[in-house]
Amino acid sequence: MYKNLAATLCVAASLFSFAHAQTPPPLKVGFVYVAPLADAGWVRQHEEGRKALQAALGARVQTRYVENVPEGADAERVIRDLAQQGHQLIFTPSFGYMEPTLKVARDFPDVKFESITGYKTAPNVAIANARYYEGRYLAGIAAGRMTKTNVAGYVAGFPIPEVLQGLNAFTLGMRSVNPVAQVRVVWLGEWFNPPRERDAALTLFNQEADVIAFHTGSSAVMAAAQERGRLAVAYHSDMRKVAPDAQVLAVTHEWGDYYTRRARAVLGGSWKPGQVWGGLKEGMVRVGDFGPRVPQAVREEVMARQRDIAAGRLRPFAGPIQDNEGQTVIPQGAALTDDQILGMNYLVAGVVGKVAK
Repeated sequence: MYKNLAATLCVAASLFSFAHAQTPPPLKVGFVYVAPLADAGWVRQHEEGRKALQAALGARVQTRYVENVPEGADAERVIRDLAQQGHQLIFTPSFGYMEPTLKVARDFPDVKFESITGYKTAPNVAIANARYYEGRYLAGIAAGRMTKTNVAGYVAGFPIPEVLQGLNAFTLGMRSVNPVAQVRVVWLGEWFNPPRERDAALTLFNQEADVIAFHTGSSAVMAAAQERGRLAVAYHSDMRKVAPDAQVLAVTHEWGDYYTRRARAVLGGSWKPGQVWGGLKEGMVRVGDFGPRVPQAVREEVMARQRDIAAGRLRPFAGPIQDNEGQTVIPQGAALTDDQILGMNYLVAGVVGKVAK
């Protein structure tokens, strides 16, 4: 009896050891964040994406993030450290991380890298971005309906094509319902500096702007609008917690599905260095989370236009469109191609300002 029991235990132990040996180690996935992790903003949305990936794949992945990493030499050091520590998939979500990512990728050909908002690929570097401009156009519609002064403000980081697309789309959306509206822009030359973002917002409010949008990394513009009793469009995240009365709506970014699909591809051996540029149709951008001051008619109009863009019935960059120097950039009956949108380097009519050098 005891011999049989011992034999049974020995077999069971062997089977357990065999099964344990056959369980592959988790895929180590790293994330590099350009600003501190806060309750809302650019970094928050990527953190929500990381958590969605971890929840979807469970023990098959082990994720880690490093926050508040400046673009440049510090980014290269952190990305390299993650690769040296055995991370097999590394997401670098900031435009200024593109070159450091490519540099590290050359030294770690077996590691997969995802350059979020970058535009250069390599054998082990994929790129992905979202059509934020689609959400900006919708936000412009709401701003055009809500403004009393016909002046909106825009706090912007850098004059890269992604930012110009958003600023121009916001202006076009605004003027589609309010042809006399103007958008005044302040360039900061950095993505994340809450005191300067706040100062820029206050400057714009002093220039008659009664609704404001931004393309920076914190919620400082929203807080300034709440303080001044003005209106603001939240970007990246729902920011009603910061600006419960000021928020018009939020243009939010959804990364969880993309991050999960890319990790699955690595686990399944099907990962390839492609490029993705998804928008409302793909669920990578969403508009909603309206504030209490937005009338129901405006909400319904925005949501109807959101469905139109997702279905391809409405194209924000369809002519005729002039730049703010009077030159026709999109003639009647034409629309910009993706390559033309990605290379945008001008401001449309209605924007008061110049492309910062």
